[in-house]
Amino acid sequence: MPETIVVTGALGGVGSWLVERLRGEYTVVAVDLTLPETTTVDSVDFQAVDLTDQGPVWETILDADPAAVVHCGNVPHEEDNAGGDVYENNVTSTYHTLEAAGRAGADVVWTSSETVYGTHWPEPELPDSLPVTETHPVKPWNGYETSKLAGEAAATRVANAFDVSVASLRVSWVQYPGRYEVTPLREQFDVESAGRFGNFWSYIDVRDVASLVEATLEADFEGHEVFNAFGPDNFLGVETARAIEAGFGSLPEDCDLTGEQSAFSTAKAESLLDWKPEHSWKTAEDESISGPAFV
Repeated sequence: MPETIVVTGALGGVGSWLVERLRGEYTVVAVDLTLPETTTVDSVDFQAVDLTDQGPVWETILDADPAAVVHCGNVPHEEDNAGGDVYENNVTSTYHTLEAAGRAGADVVWTSSETVYGTHWPEPELPDSLPVTETHPVKPWNGYETSKLAGEAAATRVANAFDVSVASLRVSWVQYPGRYEVTPLREQFDVESAGRFGNFWSYIDVRDVASLVEATLEADFEGHEVFNAFGPDNFLGVETARAIEAGFGSLPEDCDLTGEQSAFSTAKAESLLDWKPEHSWKTAEDESISGPAFV
């Protein structure tokens, strides 16, 4: 009988692709605030749960007795929400979900964010070194970013208290095949008049997020680990160091970038999880691939 995986935020952009990918190998308990129009999907049990409500979260996860919990159920930005509301929702939902997973003896993978590095500052700054690794100091700006750091602290607590593995994925700006939001930014980019861009023109294809989650579920590590989740290159089609120097006026003294490689390193995921991003905007931008049918 297949193992059970709980996926929160199951109707969201990343969550729905994860449900679609994982349901072939696992029985998936797909959790979101509401149910989809159709709940008849092979190997998927949809559950409507408010993740800020501890009782239903614990009941759902403990009853499922999962091998792992994949937590994507957060408010993804502050564009349409007050920062305090985003912080309160994300911290509470992440704590309840990870705590329930720990008590169920389930390993955890959850989506933190690249923004903890300070990518959303009104005037982004150069990092101490390039490419940026997971050991780089964090520098949150708003409530959303702070909620992700609080989630990483909760991840450490759960790993310590319940002896389960927890992976915090610092996910970049997620793009979807055939509808890349970065396209107009690239088309408007001019290296001669470039300004500062907080995440140094980075992104990740949703399919690479899904493959990273799957690789993390299959890996054998202990405690809490943080992993960068970025695509293989920048989305401009110019040398990364050249774009950063043009936009920021200089480069950090410690800069080891080659060609168009991402300004954020995924070497740790390659080493511990045997994972590399495979999808570049150069092909994925125009691909015609249907997403999950239930959303």
